[in-house]
Amino acid sequence: MMGMFSFSAAHAQGKKSFEAVDPTYELMNLPKVDLTKFKKNKNGAYVLFDGSSLEGWRGYNKTYVPNKWTIEDGALKFSKKPSVDKPEGGDLIFAHDFKNFELEFEWKISEAGNSGVFFLAKEVKGQPIYISSPEYQILDNEKHPDASKGVDGNRQSASLYDMIPAKPQNAKAVGTWNKSKIIVQGEKVQHFQNGKKVVEYTIRTPEWNKLLQSSKFSQDKWPLAFELLSKVGAEPGVIGFQDHGDDVWYRNVTIKILP
Repeated sequence: MMGMFSFSAAHAQGKKSFEAVDPTYELMNLPKVDLTKFKKNKNGAYVLFDGSSLEGWRGYNKTYVPNKWTIEDGALKFSKKPSVDKPEGGDLIFAHDFKNFELEFEWKISEAGNSGVFFLAKEVKGQPIYISSPEYQILDNEKHPDASKGVDGNRQSASLYDMIPAKPQNAKAVGTWNKSKIIVQGEKVQHFQNGKKVVEYTIRTPEWNKLLQSSKFSQDKWPLAFELLSKVGAEPGVIGFQDHGDDVWYRNVTIKILP
């Protein structure tokens, strides 16, 4: 439990004055896995998803895998279509905390689809995963309306969602596999898409806070998000895949631990 968030208001010359303190939040204490029990590939990266097992994965703020997440043809799939045996969705995380790493994965999105990849996230009781995590955007840039929103394309695929656009924008067509990589080392973060570095930024700096203040996570719009994101990466966090209500597939998910 962190500090309290409150406002004290007074009237002075017809204006309100506010005094803000840190917002209140509670971190969940849910099971984590021993990474050393997972296999490494020839490049020394741990295989987090091998196409056949969901070992190590569970829902965000849950102890189990929501059953809209399944394995289909060697890929991890979120299914949009509701059914009797797949009624529950939610974001999916790998239950281990990472700090410095090189995360690689492949993805493909459905027509007009939207998803995202989270990292350095905390499981905050009663809050969505993106309140504490940067988001590597996954999107159909051609048909999803988010592609034309935001600023300068900063909601298109591989972008730091709502903050920095991916350039060059080299996502492949809907239904085609894209290859992505996220590198976090210290305060430096890099996004790669299909072999190109498309985004680079530095967290926990004045420049980072300026980006937050220009986004929907600003201190005025969302004080708790600003509080958590301004400190992101100071401690290890989980990685996750987003349920945005659209069909999406992930495969070949690996992570190399960096010093």
